[in-house]
Amino acid sequence: MDWFRSLFKRRPPAGRSGPLDVRHARQVAALHHQGGFARPWEPGECAALLADRAVVTDGVFIGSAGEPCGFVMSRLAADEAEILSIVVAGGRRRSGLGQTLLSAHLAQLAARGVARLFLEVEEGNAPAIGLYQRLGFDTVGRREGYYPKPDGSRVAALVMRRELG
Repeated sequence: MDWFRSLFKRRPPAGRSGPLDVRHARQVAALHHQGGFARPWEPGECAALLADRAVVTDGVFIGSAGEPCGFVMSRLAADEAEILSIVVAGGRRRSGLGQTLLSAHLAQLAARGVARLFLEVEEGNAPAIGLYQRLGFDTVGRREGYYPKPDGSRVAALVMRRELG
């Protein structure tokens, strides 16, 4: 019966979101390295993206820590945007931080006049796909052989979209 009671226990808030800037370039690069991408971003690349006025980046923080434990970055184009990357630190995954982060990011993009948001996700990434579906994203396409894997193989990407306005 303890498992049943645990369903109704209050959980602590899953962190707070906030904007990131070029001062966070090293932390963003380190987080991106944890994301399992075939080509991780370097701090200089992250600094350039963080300084780009067409890029919106939010971080998620726990407690009073000044360093983000996750980030999401999107590029704006007219009334659309595309998520370039979203990563939560390995030890913090499946704790609600991704949902906190992405929900705040969606609100920020909508406030900037974004009507549609796109993203690509590795076809086998069930936790990420589940998060996106819970937040209203629909699969609208598939790209064969899109993501390179460390062993040299390639895997398909699902293209997902969410209407914001």
